[in-house]
Amino acid sequence: MNPVAVLDNLRSVYNVGSIFRTANAVGIKKIYLCGTTPTPLDKKGERRKDFAKVALGAEDAVAWEYAESAFECVQKLKKENYYVISLEQGENSVDYKEIKIKEKTAFIIGNEVLGIAPEVLAESNVLAEIPMLGTKESLNVTIAFGVAVYRILGV
Repeated sequence: MNPVAVLDNLRSVYNVGSIFRTANAVGIKKIYLCGTTPTPLDKKGERRKDFAKVALGAEDAVAWEYAESAFECVQKLKKENYYVISLEQGENSVDYKEIKIKEKTAFIIGNEVLGIAPEVLAESNVLAEIPMLGTKESLNVTIAFGVAVYRILGV
């Protein structure tokens, strides 16, 4: 199994650092940081202290790559035969507990406010939704990522 994650225009360095820790815990091999998503390095190429404070070394244990466009990144992964799972609510979404893991799987996580870009959703093989039983419509991206990857990967 060779799971990867694609972060589509996340805003918060703290969310990204937390996702790195969870990714390391479940065996995700690589994270693609797309668009405005913060990276472990600042614009001068130096380690970000705020990132490192949350990731606690996971940024050194999980490979990462910056990509300008999540859409182009997902297209590349599909050409490499990745099964693309977008963690998103929508008309065609299915309960995340019903998703079956594939040999090569890519998990897509979207912007904290806007979600995953529509063109990225269109490239996805499946939209995985976590049922919400309370009054809120969604979970924080870090929590949703953790819940979904642990269940889907069978960790």
